[in-house]
Amino acid sequence: MRKYLFILFLGIVSLNLSAQDSGFGLGIIIGEPTGVSLKTWVSQKHAIDGGIAWSLTNDWFHIHADYLIHNFELISVSKGELPFYFGFGAKIGIGNNFSLGARVPVGLAYLFDDAPLDVFVEVVPALQLINQIQFQMNGGIGIRYWF
Repeated sequence: MRKYLFILFLGIVSLNLSAQDSGFGLGIIIGEPTGVSLKTWVSQKHAIDGGIAWSLTNDWFHIHADYLIHNFELISVSKGELPFYFGFGAKIGIGNNFSLGARVPVGLAYLFDDAPLDVFVEVVPALQLINQIQFQMNGGIGIRYWF
């Protein structure tokens, strides 16, 4: 069974062998919070990303969405692309209490030339606005597969 799943995975990967600056990406993010990462491009330099995750610090279910702006010219690499990105968004925390806040993600994403994958690292200052006002820091590393 594993052999067939691996062959299926290789077949899917071989269908799309270009840098991922279009389409829809699905993967994981490890950090604060840890969970599922989603991203879709709305233009060549603008994207919307989101996460459905568990906040280990706050012990609550975390949902966020961000509007991102990418700069592909800032860092040059010989293969793939390495855009710097920044943006703004919102987050919701659901646990013993309900929380609503604003996010300002800043990060780097490496878009592979030869595979439908990207890896990213981001730091996200956030301000919790409902339940209590407090500064928070989110961030992590992740990987997404692009469809």
